[in-house]
Amino acid sequence: MTCLVPILGDQLTHGLASLKGCDPADTIVLLMEVAEETTYVRHHKAKIVLILSAMRHFAEELRTDGWTVDYVTLDDPDNSGSFTGEVGRAIERHRPAAIRIVEAGEWRVQKAIEDWQERFGLAVEILGDDRFICPLPDFFTWAASRRELVMESFYRQQRKRTGLLMEADGSPTGGQWNFDKDNRAPPPKARPLREPKRFAPDVITSEVIALVEGRFRHHFGTLETFALPVTANEARELLADFVAERLPRFGTYQDAMLDGADFLYHSRLSTSLNCGLLTAMEVCEAAEAAYRRGEAPLNAVEGFIRQMIGWREYIRGMYWLEMPGLSQANFFENQRDLPDFYWTGATAMACCADSVRNTRDNAYAHHIQRLMVLGNFAMLAGIDPAEVADWYLVVYADAYEWVEHPNVLGMSQYADGGRLGTKPYAGSGAYINKMSNYCSNCRYDVKKRVGENACPFNALYWDFMARNEGKLRGNRRLWQTYATWDRYSNASKAEIRLQAQRFLRSLEPAAPGWARGELPPSYLAAIMERAVTGAGSD
Repeated sequence: MTCLVPILGDQLTHGLASLKGCDPADTIVLLMEVAEETTYVRHHKAKIVLILSAMRHFAEELRTDGWTVDYVTLDDPDNSGSFTGEVGRAIERHRPAAIRIVEAGEWRVQKAIEDWQERFGLAVEILGDDRFICPLPDFFTWAASRRELVMESFYRQQRKRTGLLMEADGSPTGGQWNFDKDNRAPPPKARPLREPKRFAPDVITSEVIALVEGRFRHHFGTLETFALPVTANEARELLADFVAERLPRFGTYQDAMLDGADFLYHSRLSTSLNCGLLTAMEVCEAAEAAYRRGEAPLNAVEGFIRQMIGWREYIRGMYWLEMPGLSQANFFENQRDLPDFYWTGATAMACCADSVRNTRDNAYAHHIQRLMVLGNFAMLAGIDPAEVADWYLVVYADAYEWVEHPNVLGMSQYADGGRLGTKPYAGSGAYINKMSNYCSNCRYDVKKRVGENACPFNALYWDFMARNEGKLRGNRRLWQTYATWDRYSNASKAEIRLQAQRFLRSLEPAAPGWARGELPPSYLAAIMERAVTGAGSD
């Protein structure tokens, strides 16, 4: 009795639930490179390379372990272009008695899988994804029992569930659950000693790079610096490097930004976690072991573990709880087009320019660049949250809809109206100046609200608060903000809002098609030239 086991591109884990209990002698493992997944948005080139290379390496490892692997390449002339189409073709080839698959990470893919049993007339067993610590039914139970879905209470439950940083008497290690107040230092004067460990492309990765450069040459990003881990062994090397070299200072400086320092003390592990090369528990256990050995302080280790078993798991649960409505959320009714500089980096705002450059070169930016620079600007400027969500899904190599939608539409854009966050993550230039050195090298003056060289974030911040006053004034966490606004004279308020409107009118919108669809060749040529030169003056 042959069983067909399709494995998706973000399920590249040897202990995957669908493989457990299967006999390699009567199992066909199906891996599929399909056009639909590479182009439903125009993914960053590095993201496509990462997933395809990791899939091909994983297939070879499975074969070495004795599994029969049916692998469909993207350039197979018979490739149907979709998961459903390729499963149908595999059924014709192998005549399996049943299909066994782990639940998908994304809503649209899960809906397709749920249709397979009726479509193909075969038993389809859909298994929970036990690589996540909190099963979805448990999260739904937790959510149903609470009026406000605050991550902190969920996180404490996760600590108890896993035993991570817990003492024998049931108390948290160090006597408190959260050391976030110790993790907000501005950037260090000294830069990290070296860049994180890099992995030179091997033969398989080089072949994929050539494929992507040919087939997806007009997609965003560069591959010149591609050095991501594409196997579980490489990912564990990166984990060990992070624990030894960066974890000790990660906590203190996790919110800091430094011009040109793309990774600071961050782990760069999210790509490996989200495609399955690492699991959250092995990463957390490595961090906790460093603390127990006295090699990393508690504030760093707790902060890291909170991101893994707290925030990451919480975000996944919120995605499945809120979909499909979350994808259409637009609490502020924002309609402005995404600015062109999100693709080119051509802006005189130093913080935005560097964050976009990092994104273009590395398919990466750390969470404060994503949240308090690029996300903050988009919300303050009134950008359509659907366009913002598409941009994040395109440009980051760790981006899958389950993680990006709640983070972007909920946390970053407050488009869900506060289901995920208790207040909008809005900030003026003062926050960026405190947490970075960007403002010292910027054309704009962070201390000015109005005038030719005034920092755009300042006027935009107050304009955002003013135009959304009817929706936000009642928020108990914003009373001080509105008390400050009330002290401004009517003339000052008018001047600030005029400053904001002038700046917004100066923004060039991106052409339709950057995230979805096709771009005209003439536009592509012009846009890539601007990206190279960094031209732009706002």
